[in-house]
Amino acid sequence: MARRRKASSTRRRKSSRQLKAADVVLDPDERCVIKNGVETHLTHKECALLWILMRNGGKVLTRKRLMKEVWETDYLGDTRTLDVHVCMVRRKIEDEPSKPVLLRTVRGVGYRFDATSEG
Repeated sequence: MARRRKASSTRRRKSSRQLKAADVVLDPDERCVIKNGVETHLTHKECALLWILMRNGGKVLTRKRLMKEVWETDYLGDTRTLDVHVCMVRRKIEDEPSKPVLLRTVRGVGYRFDATSEG
């Protein structure tokens, strides 16, 4: 189970690497995401995946690119690694993970972080 806690003011310090979109704040240095005032820890791969998606907000990132940048592999074969990690990230940033509005699937291509559809 993900460790969640209210984000304290000291934990909300400004980091030059923090990314903010919609009501999501990603702090890659602390490997945590804050959504609606709740801080949730991310694994290294979850953080790397969310980082690249948020930095390229609105752009569709191919499965191949995500596998290359996050897992440093070109292998796409029968692995479900990317899908499983997207599912875990959705649980941490979406209000309804089964109906994602932030981390969108683009069928047959990849994924897109879409902060404009929130709200």
